[in-house]
Amino acid sequence: MSAVRRFAGGEELAAAVAADLVAVLERAQAEGRDPHLALTGGTIAVAIHRELGRIGPSSAVDWSRVHVWWGDERFVEPTSEDRNALEARADFVDVVGVPAAHVHEMPSTLGAMDVHAGAASYARALREAGADELEVVMLGVGPDGHVASLFPGFPQLRSDDVAVGVTGSPKPPPERISLTLPALNRTRRAWFVVSGAGKADAVATAYAQAETPTDPDRDDRLPAARVRGRLETVWYVDEDAAAGLG
Repeated sequence: MSAVRRFAGGEELAAAVAADLVAVLERAQAEGRDPHLALTGGTIAVAIHRELGRIGPSSAVDWSRVHVWWGDERFVEPTSEDRNALEARADFVDVVGVPAAHVHEMPSTLGAMDVHAGAASYARALREAGADELEVVMLGVGPDGHVASLFPGFPQLRSDDVAVGVTGSPKPPPERISLTLPALNRTRRAWFVVSGAGKADAVATAYAQAETPTDPDRDDRLPAARVRGRLETVWYVDEDAAAGLG
C-alpha cells in the first residue's frame, strides 16, 4: 500500500523530501550501492532542489558516488529556461558537487537529430551506465494525472522501451523525452511530490486507482496510478493537494 505524508505547505513538503532523500542516499552508500536517482521538474521540485543544495554539502552523502538522471525533459535548446536540468544543476547538482560524468541530462535539440533519436540515446545511456534499478524516482503529477511526460491516452503509455519521444504534448513545449512506465517502475522508491489545489482531483483519483486491483491487460488508470516503487511508494502532498484524499 502507498504511504501518504501530508504537509501544511510546499516549504515543509520540500524540506521533508530533501531530508528523506539525503537519508536514503546515505543508507544506500552504507550498504555498498552507488545510488542512481531520477529528478522531476516543476515548482515544488525547485523548492526541493534548493533545500538539497542547502543541506546536501554538510550531509554524509558522498556525492561523487551519486548518479543523477531525469524522468523527462523538454526537447529544446540546451540553454532554454524550459529545460528542467538547468535549474536542478544551479540549485542542487552543481552545488553538492556531483561529478559531471554522473550527471545524465536528456539530449537537447543540439544533442540529437530529433526527439525520437534523443530518446533512443538516453535509453542507451541508461543501459550502458548499468542503471537497472534506480534508488529513487521523484515525480510530479499534472492536473490530468500525467507523470514525467506520459500523458493520459498517449501511445507512449504502451511502450516497453526505456525512453520515448513525445510530440504534441498538451503542455508546452510540444516535444519532450520521457522515461517509460517500465523504466519508472524499475526503482526501489517512487516518490510523488505534489503541491497545490489544482492537483487535488488527480491525486485523489490516481491514489484510489493505484490501491485498487485491476486487469493489467486493460489498464485505463491515470499514468500516476501506474508507477510503484519496489520497496515503497510515497505521496508527499501539501494540504491543498491532499484535499480529495479524505
